[in-house]
Amino acid sequence: QVQLAESGGGSVQAGGSLRLSCAGPGFVSGYSCMGWFRQAPGKEREGVAVLDYRRSTIYADSAKGRFTISKDNTNNTLYLQMNSLKPEDTATYYCALYYCAATATLRFSRGVWGQGTQVTVSS
Repeated sequence: QVQLAESGGGSVQAGGSLRLSCAGPGFVSGYSCMGWFRQAPGKEREGVAVLDYRRSTIYADSAKGRFTISKDNTNNTLYLQMNSLKPEDTATYYCALYYCAATATLRFSRGVWGQGTQVTVSS
């Protein structure tokens, strides 16, 4: 059974930084994308950044220039470096390992979710 475990969330002031980590098995079970999603209270879950097995990346507009997704293949850990955080970044962040077809996508169709880690940014 594929499992993902996030860590690194916390509370920071606006302008600060956090790095999220997601430990997992890598690209297995036909899943070729690993990504970060977030869900704020009262809102739908949205894609933040994705990296596929070819190391192609896609970022949501809200993340461009501030967040960086990366993967350490030695330990199959996915990271999300978040800089210049804003209060609107406050959400529960989820790591996902999921199916993507020809190219990386922020659209989750089928795969595995982590348990989530809370990020709170105060003004």
